[in-house]
Amino acid sequence: MGDAKLSSRYEIRSLELEHLEWAKAVFAHSFVFRSPIWRNLYPTGKTERFYGLYRASDYLIRHQITSGLSLGLFDTEYEFSNPESAAAGGGLYLDPGDAGADEAELLRQMDNPLVSIACAFDAFCAMDNRRVAPVTGCLPASASFHAALAARDDDTRGPEEETVMPTAPGQVLRRMGTATRAGAEGRGFMKAVAHHMMRRAAEAGFREIHVDCLHDAVRAVWTNPPPPFRGSVAGEADVDAALDEADEGGGGARRFPYRPVKQTLARVYVRLR
Repeated sequence: MGDAKLSSRYEIRSLELEHLEWAKAVFAHSFVFRSPIWRNLYPTGKTERFYGLYRASDYLIRHQITSGLSLGLFDTEYEFSNPESAAAGGGLYLDPGDAGADEAELLRQMDNPLVSIACAFDAFCAMDNRRVAPVTGCLPASASFHAALAARDDDTRGPEEETVMPTAPGQVLRRMGTATRAGAEGRGFMKAVAHHMMRRAAEAGFREIHVDCLHDAVRAVWTNPPPPFRGSVAGEADVDAALDEADEGGGGARRFPYRPVKQTLARVYVRLR
């Protein structure tokens, strides 16, 4: 797959802490309202869940922004709705007390040029799982999904190859958090940012990127990187099968707690050299 093409209207640059609240809003809105998994798994109480995930994701997004490895795609011709936003370069007008705000209204309150995010960090500098736990509290199934992928990771390497896990900083980039603003999906933004990240990581000396894919489009991009990079699926699990096995109780009882959601999860490794 060749490099993604991007209109000159858009630019990709590093996310900074000044973008933290914008990034959290894009992340929460995309996951709760647009994800084929989360919007169907949790079809009610979406506004409350959005606010909860927005608050809970602070450490998750902040850790990755401060790593200096996360990217954002910005619309340089974005038309602001509010004069205050135009003066400040962007604004966010969320009101957690407004339980009646729907998907469209919450999107309207995100009056800034951030279109898409790709969060990442150096895998050697692990996250504090205790501080990521609030995100799991908002999306309870996420812990089971990632555990299922970890259990099915069958990446095999010869004795002459480097290990999957990093032994020092600057070896493995860990991706955790892909989101595109509602209404901007399907235009190649996620792919363009992913390709940019691959090239930048390679230039920085990283040997590979690890990403868990919970969406078919994300999997397609990361398993088909532009040459000379190589993507491969280290493990995959069907939502029904993976969670059915993990949640199997005594007496041979079988439960399907995540129906009617149908999705194949994939752990992808992209080798940069």
